[in-house]
Amino acid sequence: MFRQTLAYSSTVLFRSFSEYTSRRLQRLGLSRGMLFLVIYVGKHPGCTQSELTEALGLDWGYGQRSILKLVEDGFLSREKRGRAYHLDLMEKGREAFDVGHQVFFDWDREVLACLDPSEHAQMLALLEKVTQKEDNKRRCTKP
Repeated sequence: MFRQTLAYSSTVLFRSFSEYTSRRLQRLGLSRGMLFLVIYVGKHPGCTQSELTEALGLDWGYGQRSILKLVEDGFLSREKRGRAYHLDLMEKGREAFDVGHQVFFDWDREVLACLDPSEHAQMLALLEKVTQKEDNKRRCTKP
């Protein structure tokens, strides 16, 4: 009976996506968790550390440690302008952004190959509805 729950399905899919992403990012020396930071900076060049931390809902300390690790590993540049540090992708970061961004589409194509186009569209529309509700709930309950 539990196999017919969203919780079960999302857990199985999360595990599959994590394994797939880890394999694809391993050659770049980037973890799945760090990928989201690289993607955010790639889509918001020049953002500040606090903008990134808030947008991704990260704990401040974890966000700062992650950013410093990405700078140390050559994925991000971190430049102080005024009172804030601004982030940009370095060459290694641009490569990781391209590969990491494509991972989402490639995994979807593999996993959703069993669905016809109308099923695919319907499923994504329903998941978008649920995701928006959860995102709004998270934003409204922030301290």
